[in-house]
Amino acid sequence: MFDIIINFLNQLDSVMYYPILIIVMAIAGLYFTTKTRGVQIRLFGESIRILLEPPDEENAVSSLQAMLVSTASRVGTGNIIGVSTAICLGGPGACFWMWLMCIIGASSAFIESTLAQIFKRKDHEGHFYGGPAYYIEHGLHKHKLAILFCIFLIATYAVGFNLLCSYNLQSTFMDYSFYHPTTTPIIIGLVLALFTGYCLLGGGKRIVKITGTVVPLMGLSYVAICLIVILFNIQNVPAMFLLIFQDAFDFQSILGGVAGSCMVYGIKRGLYSNEAGVGSAPNASASANVSHPAKQGLAQTLSVYIDTLLLCTATALMCLSTGVTRNAAVSGAPYVQSAISTVFGTAGPIFITVAMVLFAFTTLIGNLYYVDNALIFLNNKKKPSENFMKVFHLACAFIVFVGAIIPMDAAWAMADITMGGMTLINLPVCVLLSKFAIDCMKDYEKQKKQGIKPVFKASSIGMNEEELECWI
Repeated sequence: MFDIIINFLNQLDSVMYYPILIIVMAIAGLYFTTKTRGVQIRLFGESIRILLEPPDEENAVSSLQAMLVSTASRVGTGNIIGVSTAICLGGPGACFWMWLMCIIGASSAFIESTLAQIFKRKDHEGHFYGGPAYYIEHGLHKHKLAILFCIFLIATYAVGFNLLCSYNLQSTFMDYSFYHPTTTPIIIGLVLALFTGYCLLGGGKRIVKITGTVVPLMGLSYVAICLIVILFNIQNVPAMFLLIFQDAFDFQSILGGVAGSCMVYGIKRGLYSNEAGVGSAPNASASANVSHPAKQGLAQTLSVYIDTLLLCTATALMCLSTGVTRNAAVSGAPYVQSAISTVFGTAGPIFITVAMVLFAFTTLIGNLYYVDNALIFLNNKKKPSENFMKVFHLACAFIVFVGAIIPMDAAWAMADITMGGMTLINLPVCVLLSKFAIDCMKDYEKQKKQGIKPVFKASSIGMNEEELECWI
């Protein structure tokens, strides 16, 4: 019975990404890139400058802080396990397709985050909030579609991503001598579920704060470690890049089995990692207090680059430069641990395990930031009761336990399907509302050319101010 369910999920996953999602993502990304004249590349320097600006009001959320929240959610187990899985199952060419979709997808990140800023709301304490549900409701006037998006968001971040995050974490222990395929996942799942439940129920605020500080340092350390491994294998780098491009353009092989090709794996794992166009980051983007919506759109393009072009690439190049064996049997953590051990010996896999524990924990907790936003929307813009949240958080902790004991195929398929549902709602909506974001970008550039600090007024691009709470 369980095998039938897994086969169904895998088939649904394959059809959803090829041909449906690949076509939707490519068309939307190319459309946004064309209409914005490559804003994600053309204004790259401006996106860096914006992050250094302080918020307009004291104690308000800055562009940098909002970008770090979304980056913290993006950076996680996908940067290590996801990339390894793509290379082992799809081939080295997955790296190229991951890079290409990152650059194209960054334009989608600009549009969705700019829209989130335009249609954001303000609570009674003066804090901003918003996201796709709000620009769907107030921009398209499709309340039921906004509800459907929230349901998919909850399914993605409370179920799909947390199942996968838990599986990815326990898989890092597979290479240790004490690992037993039956009992070890159960023990790890129980410990992780108890720890997650404790923090969600309010007992681990200090732990969350500490890990929130440690994880960025671990991310930088991880990139440094990857760079050291690459430098030790510098003689293999030219052949490595040749292998990546040869495999990426081996269309005979790709067309022979598209669903399992490097192209599809690169796009799927890249989307899982950077989430460009998925509709998650706009929830964080809406909270920023900026003088112009385009600023947050530009900040989010940088977040996509950090995730994919820096962290995912670090994993890919480290593994491929070592030349260690890659196949389905070692996909995931074992492939990365095998690569890093060529230089650091037994200390390498231990470092990966520690990094995964930290990345997984903050991802599990961070995912529920987006879920809370969706629950509030579904509850008529009010926070759900404490009793409901306790039951919900206990259910989330149980999902974490289940994730540790399910097969790899089931974990990836659930994450892909739920994320795909979000994307198939969000990207078409962004296309329909893109004129607002594009006009907003033009207004920003116009004011910059005039030598003044860009300040946005909805009337300057002909928007109906009755639809908005801000920018009036």
